[in-house]
Amino acid sequence: MSILNVEHLTHGFGDRAIFEDVSFRLLAGEHIGLVGANGEGKSTFMNIITGKLMPDEGKIEWAKNVKAGYLDQHAVLKSGMSIKDVLASAFEPLFAMEARMNELYEKMADATEEEMTEYMEETGTIQDVLTNRDFYMIDAKVEEVARALGLLDLGLDRDVTELSGGQRTKILLGKLLLEKPDILLLDEPTNYLDAEHIEWLKKYLQDYENAFILISHDIPFLNSVINIVYHMDGNFHSLDRYVGDYDKFLEVYEVKKAQREAAYNRQQQEISELKDFVARNKARVATRNMAMSRQKKLDNMDIIEKIQEKPKPEFNFRNARTPGRIIFETKDLVIGYDEPLSSALNISMERGSRIVLTGANGIGKTTLLKSILGLIPAIKGSVELGENLEIGYFQQEMSPDIETTCLQEIWNEFPGFSQYEVRSALAKCGLTTKHIESKCKVLSGGEQAKVRLCKLINRESNLLVLDEPTNHLDVDAKEELHRALKAYKGSILMVCHEPEFYEDLATQVWDCSKWTTKI
Repeated sequence: MSILNVEHLTHGFGDRAIFEDVSFRLLAGEHIGLVGANGEGKSTFMNIITGKLMPDEGKIEWAKNVKAGYLDQHAVLKSGMSIKDVLASAFEPLFAMEARMNELYEKMADATEEEMTEYMEETGTIQDVLTNRDFYMIDAKVEEVARALGLLDLGLDRDVTELSGGQRTKILLGKLLLEKPDILLLDEPTNYLDAEHIEWLKKYLQDYENAFILISHDIPFLNSVINIVYHMDGNFHSLDRYVGDYDKFLEVYEVKKAQREAAYNRQQQEISELKDFVARNKARVATRNMAMSRQKKLDNMDIIEKIQEKPKPEFNFRNARTPGRIIFETKDLVIGYDEPLSSALNISMERGSRIVLTGANGIGKTTLLKSILGLIPAIKGSVELGENLEIGYFQQEMSPDIETTCLQEIWNEFPGFSQYEVRSALAKCGLTTKHIESKCKVLSGGEQAKVRLCKLINRESNLLVLDEPTNHLDVDAKEELHRALKAYKGSILMVCHEPEFYEDLATQVWDCSKWTTKI
């Protein structure tokens, strides 16, 4: 059975085409991975099918009574709501039914015999629905999902606006899973999850009976849960279906690309020969008809477009002079904001170390980085930075209110650069001319990350402080960042939840759950 039909979808931003005449069909029970490079339009596609964005052309048709649940990269939670409130809001339709049932019971006191029969029928139907949907086990269900995603440790009465980005993502994910929609739409759900909770989500999706569409650049995770791949191909603004996991898609896609390239080369050879024949024979009476026949063939030919390889990013970190032996040292450091997030920390880092911070969201990893850098004050204790440090800091996100273009953003950072130098720097990070002239806030998460990396690689440093640098990055960018960090001569302090990314980079892995006060 078809849950969703998309027909002849065309959409773009300004003169930048995203889709051209794309059609898509989602069947019940399909587990789909939506793949493509940063900026190809995966999140845009999600926004179009959920009605958040109107396409330029095309028809989007959902089957009747289908309930879709969307986990958005940029969803916002309201102040004043507790974690429990948000999770329980997944059952709002059932609470509304209970309220209606109670209203009917009150009406029964003054009802006529005919009304009583009517009310009894309606309350009986509502009662059956509430029982079948486990309404009277809501608290247990909320607690089960909260425990699975590590939210119980935060306290279910905690205000959601006090939480980190990763914790808020977990809450939205928990609410979505409790709603049990007919189709789950997940946009990079693992971005802020730690290894334990990624594992739980993996098992959940493997057993999920309904359909889902998943955007993720975490290939091992993707491979473990999907059975269909839809590829957004920027060359042709198309959406192509492949049966199997990501590895199988890659294998078939490479063959398809090679075939298309061969067909393009054959056609170019044929065009060249036809043009040559026409040029040599159109003026001669004896061969004019043959020349006109070949010209007609040229005019009616369906031209195969040349495949334009997407520019692959190049990240090469510039090295500053050698710093002192000690990079930083803390003395009884207690980090936090209104309340402590850690016990007293006496930790240090030496030159040449590559330290990765791991542990669940919200236990203070980002706060520790900011405290070491002096961006936020410590609650107690001190941090002493070493001598001759040149620090490159990669933050998790750009401000959602940012109004500058990519060009302005880099120019503000490097006012001495010429326009050519700014454009070259951004192009090396895998951004095209159309991206470069766009406002940062309309770019995808991966494109924004490349702008932040552009700032980092164009300034000399001897210490890189990286907060979740792999979030949002596509496969090519992630591989290139891994290569560049291995080649970097300085020290690295990094928060990362992807063991396959940091395993051969790290000299030490610090488990922050050992000193946090949040567990």
